[in-house]
Amino acid sequence: MAAQQLPPEELVSYLAEEGKDYCVTHGIVMEAKDSYHAVHHAPFTLLPTPFPKRLFAQAKEVQKDFNLLVHRVSQDHEFLKGALQSTIEVDAFTAKIYEIYEKTRKEGLVQPISLGIFRSDYMLDGTNGWSENLTIKQVEINTIASSFGGLSAQMPGLHNFILDLQNGLEPSNKERLPENTSAIGVAEGFVDAWKLYGSEKAVVMMVVSENEKNRFDQRWIQHLMREIHPSARMIRKTFSDIGQTGELKDDKSLIVDGYEVAVVYFRAGYDPDNYKSEVDWNTRLMMERSRAIKCPSAAIHLAGTKKVQQVLASPGALERFISDEDMLNRIRRTFTGLFTLDEGPEGDKTVQMALADPERFVLKPQLEGGGNNIFGDDIVKTLTSTVDVKERSKFILMEKIKPPIVKNYIVRAELPKPVLADVLSEIGCFGILLNRGDEVLVNREVGHLMRTKSTAHQDGGVSSGRANLDSPYLV
Repeated sequence: MAAQQLPPEELVSYLAEEGKDYCVTHGIVMEAKDSYHAVHHAPFTLLPTPFPKRLFAQAKEVQKDFNLLVHRVSQDHEFLKGALQSTIEVDAFTAKIYEIYEKTRKEGLVQPISLGIFRSDYMLDGTNGWSENLTIKQVEINTIASSFGGLSAQMPGLHNFILDLQNGLEPSNKERLPENTSAIGVAEGFVDAWKLYGSEKAVVMMVVSENEKNRFDQRWIQHLMREIHPSARMIRKTFSDIGQTGELKDDKSLIVDGYEVAVVYFRAGYDPDNYKSEVDWNTRLMMERSRAIKCPSAAIHLAGTKKVQQVLASPGALERFISDEDMLNRIRRTFTGLFTLDEGPEGDKTVQMALADPERFVLKPQLEGGGNNIFGDDIVKTLTSTVDVKERSKFILMEKIKPPIVKNYIVRAELPKPVLADVLSEIGCFGILLNRGDEVLVNREVGHLMRTKSTAHQDGGVSSGRANLDSPYLV
């Protein structure tokens, strides 16, 4: 297996400029940092990155299994309670989400239907570079605000165009750049949920952060919904907007700014900073209490925490939810080493293992959005002086995945020219699950996202400024 042939140096700037214009023409854009109305191209790799065809197929195949697993975990109160007990004692944010989950569960859910838009992320793993022994290992599963479904669907077109400019696009090359249906697939999930709510006048409400920089990724979904069904409308509101104009009617319908809300879609709410005051937490509770379909519900939000991921990887845990042996094997072979830091002998053993070889691990808090993980000497500092024995339950320890390194050019708006770098990649598969209580109504795998970053960065996502949009080049 080999990387795509790098273009001659004299061609690089030309290809990058052509690629930038393609991005802006095709909506592969993000908001510029200095102005709400200015945009620049999203960061991208000049070439698509090689990825084993068999492992791409494996990631696609297992997505429906993970959709079902998250759904079943979200329906299992005793498991969630047990898995998160130690974490909610020391992690205030997870505790608040759990409190909303418990409160609405005890009151009785008025809306048994929920929508999950999941993205399970993987890295290639192997110590011998591009060998046949490569596997995929799960980095995490995102159950709230799974982003870049909109922009990533446009990436095969960009890389087709650049390859064509570079050396003429051979039919065999085109087959190596798989179609990406993430944008239309996610939009169809919302239309399906909106129809189940049963009112054409009702809207899908996207909950967004103040000054959202990544709104064009979100807009793809909004506009595609209207193409699928002309009456399927989406509105965008912040927690502040909803707190000021939202109300819960006697029949538990949610009215915001005069609109009845069929589906609440959280693109904010996954970070403690999204909640400026207790008013915002009350707003989240109001939405959870309503008969709007939640994406995700508080239960599904909790099912995607790092702590639940770690518990599911422990011996015998998966069997609680899955009896099919093939499905068990498909899921389990994607797991890397995940270790508890809970108070007690097992957690103590994990700490000693981390302190003895911190470069082998990543310390992960219960947060989404990139840029939160802890590496190297900072692991030692965190576990020896920053947190006490009880507080370390805020984290889990994960064995580092060792992806092969390739060379690629990174094209970013803030860089004066393309930068040749050693890079590594992460691929995510999008999944849609609609359920009514225990009953699964829809279970689909709908597309993928590839992000590539320089090896100079330990951690990060596209929005946090470290990773770059990419396409898999199947080999």
